[in-house]
Amino acid sequence: MKASSRNDNPVAETQPVQDVFGRPLRDLRVSVTDRCNFRCTYCMPAEIYGERYQFLQRAEILDYEEIARLVKIFVKLGVSRVRLTGGEPLVRKHLERLVSMLGDIPGIEDLSLTTNGYLLADKAKTLRDAGLRRITVSLDTLDDKIFREMNGHRAGTTPVLDGIRAAEDAGFTPIKINAVVQKGVNDHTLVDMARYFKERGHIVRFIEYMDVGNRNGWKLDNVVPSREIIHLLNQELPLEPLQKSFNSEVANRYRYVDGSGEVGVISSVTQPFCGDCTRLRVSADGKIYTCLFATVGHDVKTPMRDGATDDALESLVRGIWSVRTDRYSEERASLTEPIAKKVEMYQVGG
Repeated sequence: MKASSRNDNPVAETQPVQDVFGRPLRDLRVSVTDRCNFRCTYCMPAEIYGERYQFLQRAEILDYEEIARLVKIFVKLGVSRVRLTGGEPLVRKHLERLVSMLGDIPGIEDLSLTTNGYLLADKAKTLRDAGLRRITVSLDTLDDKIFREMNGHRAGTTPVLDGIRAAEDAGFTPIKINAVVQKGVNDHTLVDMARYFKERGHIVRFIEYMDVGNRNGWKLDNVVPSREIIHLLNQELPLEPLQKSFNSEVANRYRYVDGSGEVGVISSVTQPFCGDCTRLRVSADGKIYTCLFATVGHDVKTPMRDGATDDALESLVRGIWSVRTDRYSEERASLTEPIAKKVEMYQVGG
């Protein structure tokens, strides 16, 4: 039986928590499912995640009430920005119900979603009406053939672009488009991507191919440094740098000189940003991960289902964050071997 979310001993408002390096907890990513309808080569390669692969069963994942309860606790500890991820979050039924629940929590200033866009055309308006305020769509190229090769031949670009248009119509603007850049795969299509979404008023963020997880065959040789991406774009679409929106923002922003919008790059390999990281992740099965490259998750589902009070769960989370020392991207260059058994991207979102 689930415990009541009532605190045993209500006290004054909780003080925000900081880690060992003084980094506050501000951003929360909640994975609502480990399942996805794509098989992107850099995340869930089809040769591993085939038809026989065993994903989490329904009873193993957090239900919406459990997620909302945890989010309220995280907000008390300083979280103000919440993003729903997967897997692919839109494969989970009635996601708008969770959006509505989270939208009612005081203290959440930004509620957003990252999706591959395949199911977005049918869900955009419902999500907007439920209280979602921002959407990021993962789309690595406009070249249909390359896109199919990158997503395991699960879909062409048409349904994703239809989803983006539906999100526009629902009032999501600007929309952010995330594109993972791999050398020799899609790097020659970047200018076309930038131009297409520039004309539509959306923001493309080009992401350096990262060594997330253990199964994507990552090699440094496959990384296109962000400085090269900006140089390539600047030759066709002149750019000038912009200030970050907030200190822990991961993207370096650039404005088109003609005043028609912006583009961003996420330099997670060549210019690590761990020093400003304020992000915590919760997996679909209720584990807390304090880094995208973490090797260990901290179980909060079991104590919650065993009857832990909100105060007990808050103390657990505070203890996890207050001893956090993660800065893997900054340490990567000095490692002689990659860290083994990192959490997979589809378990905690990007």
